[in-house]
Amino acid sequence: MPRKPATRPPIRRTTPLHLDPIQETPAQDSNGTGAPISSLPAPRPSWEIRPVTPDAREVTASTYIVRPGDSLQRVADQTGAGLDAIARANDLARPYRILAGQRLTIPGGRFHLVRSGETGIAIARAYGVPWSRIIEANALTEPYVLRAGQRVLIPGSSVDAPATSVAERAAAFTLDVDSILTGGEPALASNQAPSRPSPTPRRVLPPTAVVAAPARLSSGFSWPIEGHVLKRFGAGSSGERNDGIKIGAPIGTPIRAAADGVVAYVGDGIAALGGLVIVKHGDGWTSVYGHASKLLVQRGQSVKRGQTLALSGQSGFADRPELHFELRKGRQPVDPLRQLPAR
Repeated sequence: MPRKPATRPPIRRTTPLHLDPIQETPAQDSNGTGAPISSLPAPRPSWEIRPVTPDAREVTASTYIVRPGDSLQRVADQTGAGLDAIARANDLARPYRILAGQRLTIPGGRFHLVRSGETGIAIARAYGVPWSRIIEANALTEPYVLRAGQRVLIPGSSVDAPATSVAERAAAFTLDVDSILTGGEPALASNQAPSRPSPTPRRVLPPTAVVAAPARLSSGFSWPIEGHVLKRFGAGSSGERNDGIKIGAPIGTPIRAAADGVVAYVGDGIAALGGLVIVKHGDGWTSVYGHASKLLVQRGQSVKRGQTLALSGQSGFADRPELHFELRKGRQPVDPLRQLPAR
């Protein structure tokens, strides 16, 4: 997504973003049947309905001598430090074998105990810390799904942290595409498996369900909309960086999935992008579709290449009717024009 300028303009929503069920005039669906497309209600995301209590335990750096019968999990439970953090501090590899009498370095810091259903976004908001810093502090990697019972290190200390209210800490957290991709899935319970994607937008998965992304990208990418490229990838003349491309199209133009995948996010939680759909495709690939006027899919829905996801608009900070389109490989935005077929 584009970086926000220092002086942020007011949220512009020239055309309304419809999230309530409203019947539209017939439009071609993904199968070409001509069936009417309806705008769908977007459930509140998990990080809003499952807030986190910032009750991290402050752990003092120390040395622990392993006792007979100890496991690394038991050491973590006794000290309050994260199992993964202890393993990194002592250069331990899975399956984390330790021996009686062994001296373990216990890293200090604030460790938050993850409960079932908590998301990285909710944890970051609770402490007023950027989720990207928590990723780095804990060396988290794809697919970034937390586990119930896991202890994550929260950068900073409770002594140094200012005494702010819950609202102030939440306001200090800025939601962006990267945080949705890496911190949007709820933590899995020990006996819980990811949910299977829904084949239809009418079967809505609960926000607390963990949705498994495809393992592999099934095909190349296709153009998501008919229109002219108004703005290219990268830095612009004003210094603002565009993490995707802008494609001009009349309001109400179908926005189609660039490849097969599973919908990871639907909503308008990122003010600059307005109506937004994010789809995971496998092999680390993700596509992003912003400035929509109507959202026609649900989180957790499986979609096919060319299937209609939304209708184009001028929501968010758009200056004109357009689609903001991104492709990402892992956490890194890539130039869509290098991945889309020439035309």
